[in-house]
Amino acid sequence: MVDLSVSLAGVTLKNPIIPASGTFGYGREFAEIYDLNILGSFSWKGTTRDPRPGNSQPRIAETAAGMLNAVGLQNPGMEAVLREEVPNIAKLFRGPVIANVCGFSLEEYAENCARLNDAEQVRILEVNISCPNVHAGGKNFGSDPQSAAAVTRAVRAAAKKPVFMKLSPNVTDIAEIAKACEAEGADGLCLINTLLGMRIDLNTRRPLLANRTGGLSGPAVFPVAVRMVWDVYEAVGEKIPIIGCGGVSSAEDAAEMMLAGASAVEVGAASLRDPWACKKIIEDLPAVCERLGVSKISELTGGAHHGA
Repeated sequence: MVDLSVSLAGVTLKNPIIPASGTFGYGREFAEIYDLNILGSFSWKGTTRDPRPGNSQPRIAETAAGMLNAVGLQNPGMEAVLREEVPNIAKLFRGPVIANVCGFSLEEYAENCARLNDAEQVRILEVNISCPNVHAGGKNFGSDPQSAAAVTRAVRAAAKKPVFMKLSPNVTDIAEIAKACEAEGADGLCLINTLLGMRIDLNTRRPLLANRTGGLSGPAVFPVAVRMVWDVYEAVGEKIPIIGCGGVSSAEDAAEMMLAGASAVEVGAASLRDPWACKKIIEDLPAVCERLGVSKISELTGGAHHGA
């Protein structure tokens, strides 16, 4: 019998599979097709202080090995989530929930995290620092170590729960940003977010997305995500846990991400292509672990750094 349980900053998950933010909403739709309690956790849709309608259409475009999205953080706002979604989640899922928190200023990040302190089922705060800083000309908070450190410091002071900073891959050196977050008190890291990309319509000769650019996800980004998880594990992995994310589509992908240094794995675009993807991955994990000769899946974490 393979032990699939893992620990993230003191929070125990029954298995390492977590539907990624932005692909799972607040659980309502997926609860109609399978029991959410098979999941290790799930990361809810990125939530801002105020409601956001999102970007103009079209905001989704397919690619050969993935998809582009420019949804624009569409969400009902923190007050509505606390009032309506949190009680509903408790009816659908009994495990620990990860809250993806977004903001456009340090104050908003801190306020959102503080408001989640009393949400009992929310056990981890996943702080998305790919948001544009409205006070710095729109430059993303995760684009340099100083900005990332400032957000980490602000939310760590406000939050009573473990804080995992979600890192952007659209940077020169993600390991330096990871070290800056760890130094300011991050309890863990999540990576990667989407890669910036675009497509052009040959007939109109215009970008396919109304926003022009969007975030690339899916199998195309998996090798990039594995490399970045490896680099961040080398930098801080012995100190704080990593949630690996980006292109995971199978139990084998999940195992590979863990060997690179992840303690748990988020599944995003795969669930949009196949709503049962997470369920299938969880069901396949024991056989993969047996093939790899481990009785506890947590033994895979960082294994590639030490050899066979």
